[in-house]
Amino acid sequence: MSISAAGVLGCREALAQHSGEDEEMKVTDDEESSVTCRVCGDLAKGYHFNALTCEGCKGFFRRAIKKSSQLKCPLQNKCSITKNNRRSCQACRLRKCQAIGMRQDMVMSEMEVSERRARIKRRKMLSAPARLSSQQEETIQELLCGHRRTFDLTFYRFSGFRPIDRDVNTGGESSRPGGEVPRVDPPPASPATPSLSPTEGQGARQEQRGRKGIIFTSLPHVTDLTTYMIKGVIDFSKGLQEFRSLNIDDQIALLKGAMFEIMQIRFNMVFNAERAVWECGPISYCIDDAVRAGFQPLLLEPMLRFHHSLHKVALREEEYVLMQAMSLFSPDRQGVQGYSAIDRLHENLALTLKTSIECKRSGPEKSLMFPKVVACLTELRTITEEYSKQVLQIQDIEPDVISPLIMEMVSNMD
Repeated sequence: MSISAAGVLGCREALAQHSGEDEEMKVTDDEESSVTCRVCGDLAKGYHFNALTCEGCKGFFRRAIKKSSQLKCPLQNKCSITKNNRRSCQACRLRKCQAIGMRQDMVMSEMEVSERRARIKRRKMLSAPARLSSQQEETIQELLCGHRRTFDLTFYRFSGFRPIDRDVNTGGESSRPGGEVPRVDPPPASPATPSLSPTEGQGARQEQRGRKGIIFTSLPHVTDLTTYMIKGVIDFSKGLQEFRSLNIDDQIALLKGAMFEIMQIRFNMVFNAERAVWECGPISYCIDDAVRAGFQPLLLEPMLRFHHSLHKVALREEEYVLMQAMSLFSPDRQGVQGYSAIDRLHENLALTLKTSIECKRSGPEKSLMFPKVVACLTELRTITEEYSKQVLQIQDIEPDVISPLIMEMVSNMD
């Protein structure tokens, strides 16, 4: 053997001897027949705790070091240890282990063993290709079935609605690809106007609603569309077994908290980023339609940015539905009681989405997809409260237009 080869072997021996109880130098097949354990004479399998021993003496030494009791020889501490009698005197066997150089400091504690096993497990998980479990596959299929049953990209079930009135000029083109949101000021008179008595204020509001150009002309149609979307989200949620297992108070709290978010996630599936319009079957909606319904830039500008951001992620259908479910099962919604159970559901859904992306996506961009989805959910969360506030403001101005279902969803959320 050359000097360089001997040097490499020496390094490997040193690393094996000092790296822990399970990392050991193995005896080759050619040497196996002639190498014996230096404690009992049995066939040695490698170096354990700095000495050449068999598996039996390796295990004995580990157990003996971890025991708190003192071992005593029944004779005069002069027992001969062989393969056949090595179990007869533990004290003499331990002394021989120490005499041949087995080191107590190389025996790992229970905590060190647990930590090492956890590290090995993490390494295996990182090196192994990502795979969806059967339970995760079932979750995705349940969500997909519920989504397809309650939401259709062609909006063919959306019928019997009040027509959309786009006669009012909002000060610009009907489509604004740049994301600029025009502003339409609400009627100057409102229930909060201090200069009018309640009777005078009511009469003024009725007079102003009768003037063309002041009434929120798109509001009736937008109300019908929103009510239709809310019913779809409710049906979607009720179809999920985990949702049905929650108590009714938590179901209501989750629906109220997630309703606006899930509606926007669904609307994003029909969002045309180039034209900045939502293509809902035969009708395409632009941001001006929301302005004509009374909504203001403080809501519409971040909402439009959200749609552009999520559209760039280019999610697939199953990723969209997992995103909806993550929003639905958010444990920190106002009024939630079963926090722990809902938090576990949320974590499982997040892990399912992350694993699904790792399994079914390719290319370097896939590592950024899950963080981008989480960022979009966070962005959407910040504008939900503003949506509720603006709905309540519009309700003050147009109290007879917005449906009770919408008002129920935004109640106690401002």
